[in-house]
Amino acid sequence: MASESMASVPLTLPVLPLDDEVVLPGMVVPLDLSDNDVRAAVEAAQAAARTGAGKPRVLLVPRVDGTYAGTGVLGIVEQVGRLSDGDPGALIRGLGRVRIGAGTTGPGAALWVEGSTVEETLPDPLPGSVTELVKEYKALATSWLKKRGAWQVVDRVQQIDGVGSLADNSGYSPFLSVEQKVELLETADPVARLKLATAQLREHLAEQDVAETIAKDVQEGVDKQQREFLLRRQLEAVRKELRDLNGESEGDESDDYRARVEAADLPEKVREAALKEVEKLERSSDQSPEGSWIRTWLDTVLELPWNERTEDRYDIRGARAVLDAEHAGLDDVKERITEYLAVRKRRSDRGLGVVGGRRGGAVLALVGPPGVGKTSLGESVAHAMGRKFVRVALGGVRDEAEIRGHRRTYVGALPGRIVRAVKEAGSMNPVVLLDEIDKVGSDFRGDPAAALLEVLDPAQNHTFRDHYLEVELDLSDVVFLATANVLEAIPEALLDRMELVRLDGYTEDEKVVIARDHLLPRQLERAGLEAGEVVLEESALRKLAGEYTREAGVRTLERAIARLLRKVAAQHELGDRELPFTVGPDGLRELIGRPHHVPESAQDPAERRTAVPGVATGLAVTGAGGDVLFVEASLADPETGAAGLTLTGQLGDVMKESAQIALSFLRSHGAELELPVTGLKDRGVHIHFPAGAVPKDGPSAGVTMTTALASLLSGRLVRTDVAMTGEVSLTGRVLPIGGVKQKLLAAHRAGITTVVIPKRNEADLDDVPAEILEKLEVHPVTDVRQVLEIALAPAVVPVDVAA
Repeated sequence: MASESMASVPLTLPVLPLDDEVVLPGMVVPLDLSDNDVRAAVEAAQAAARTGAGKPRVLLVPRVDGTYAGTGVLGIVEQVGRLSDGDPGALIRGLGRVRIGAGTTGPGAALWVEGSTVEETLPDPLPGSVTELVKEYKALATSWLKKRGAWQVVDRVQQIDGVGSLADNSGYSPFLSVEQKVELLETADPVARLKLATAQLREHLAEQDVAETIAKDVQEGVDKQQREFLLRRQLEAVRKELRDLNGESEGDESDDYRARVEAADLPEKVREAALKEVEKLERSSDQSPEGSWIRTWLDTVLELPWNERTEDRYDIRGARAVLDAEHAGLDDVKERITEYLAVRKRRSDRGLGVVGGRRGGAVLALVGPPGVGKTSLGESVAHAMGRKFVRVALGGVRDEAEIRGHRRTYVGALPGRIVRAVKEAGSMNPVVLLDEIDKVGSDFRGDPAAALLEVLDPAQNHTFRDHYLEVELDLSDVVFLATANVLEAIPEALLDRMELVRLDGYTEDEKVVIARDHLLPRQLERAGLEAGEVVLEESALRKLAGEYTREAGVRTLERAIARLLRKVAAQHELGDRELPFTVGPDGLRELIGRPHHVPESAQDPAERRTAVPGVATGLAVTGAGGDVLFVEASLADPETGAAGLTLTGQLGDVMKESAQIALSFLRSHGAELELPVTGLKDRGVHIHFPAGAVPKDGPSAGVTMTTALASLLSGRLVRTDVAMTGEVSLTGRVLPIGGVKQKLLAAHRAGITTVVIPKRNEADLDDVPAEILEKLEVHPVTDVRQVLEIALAPAVVPVDVAA
């Protein structure tokens, strides 16, 4: 079922062009007749109306950029007269859509065209979807009209029943563009036209909601700023009244900083920079964050001891006595500090305190295994020199700003650790201990080790600039002591700026002295015991150092003493032990258990590692000092077919290459050494380094692997009391290695009596304590054949059986 609202009728009408304006059916609009085209169309319509019945009719056609639309609106000229501004005008009512055809002739100067009315059909009754669409449009239109306050129009919109008429009512909407209205005009289907009008209205309301939200937020922000401004003005007024009441002037705070800067004993350039900051503070308002930064910076600068220095103690003998009393051994460091003090004394006596803007500071790197007293030595150096002591822990530091400071603009900015150390010391010439400098790391925040290059360079650190201070700080009078466990972990450029002092560990005699004079008194106090209540005989201390601990330092030894004293104290409290009590070497097992490190030479011959051919004792250097290293070799059964070389024990590339060289040497010189090496081609060789969880690398185990393989092939055991170190070449030459002192100390701790070292390392024996050399038989060698002669015992197993 269909109903027609308008039948298609042919028409001939004068064209009334509308520039940048659209009139839809049902609209009543006034038009200005001062426009020639409008006036010509109205006059032509009037002339045509005189010859017939009815009111003058025109065709209202939108003209966009000079182009006419394909559809127009039949308009009735209701009235011709004057507009509100006095200009001639006409009131025209739109009736319906007209599809424009060909042009034709007519009276007057207007353009006449032929056209036909557009049919609009709708089902009867209307579907539910169309009814819902009508309700939605009316609701949206009502919402928009209410926001604009057009309450009188709301009822008119609600009374419109026609679907097409309701859509055409959008022609009155001022937010629609000409293009959108032309689209409505050219949409003949009423339902489609209403959908289009609804979408346009919905989109406009959404944009309006966003605009209102933004305007509301902006208004709230403006109101907040105005409220804050008013409150701050009131606060300033209250402060002014309080200052007037107390007789204070307005610039008291900045004047106070100015007075403090002028009264402080600052270097000239620092004073100028501080006064500039005071001027900025005077110009800034209380609300400015810059004022807070300036005050914090001025406080930091004024707290630094720019011209404060402690007097060095030039009693050289007294300083050496202090070092000897607080630390046993470590002669290299003590001699270096004594030399430094002697030179300082002579420079001071001759008026050479400052040369070229630089003072006589020192930068020492103390490198050695843990527990040898590197950190505590720094405090003893400060004590001996009469200086302040500050410790700066660098372990795990990864941010460059920790050394050079943060820029002042950052929230929570602070000066670097070096500046804070000087500030904490209260003098410009403290002893600063840079602890664990080899543990410094780098990441995206920078490289702290690179930032230390200027700090630790005696040629540059008299003009050190911290990022926070941005003024020169003289560090040339500071004694820097850097500690490290591993020399290779320190960047080469940084190491080049420091004087290297190695602390290779203590001898057993030195450990006994340290335990007796330092460790035991300290642990007695911590255990709540008096000096005479528990006495450890020197032989007991020696056994603790030799059999219960095996380390380069004394930390484990101190823990063993502490454990022993706790045990005695607990037994006394339980009534099982009377005090005073003397502990001898035989009483240690009862108190703290059996020894953990029995020397290889003290074990039963059948239980020693070298009790079978193919096992040799080497020497190595680790981060914890020197240590003994056993090498085991074996030959596979020829029937297994597993030929080749197998290496185990978590070895590095250099050590793997050393094993290949050792095997190649024996293959090429087997006949000369009277070794049955002909079967090596068909049998697999396996070399293992025990303690497989510990990474190992380096060339110094070359002679040890060669000796182990020679022992395996010859059936001759390696002497239990012999340890060796050295790099081996393909021709059998023994090449020099490093860490001789640490390795000899480790050999002595392990009960070794004979040590084989490269001939070219013989000069390094000067660094080994004399008491150690007296107990060791050291053989400098140049060829691996000499090593085999010394290390291998006479044959006890036939060669063919061993092979």
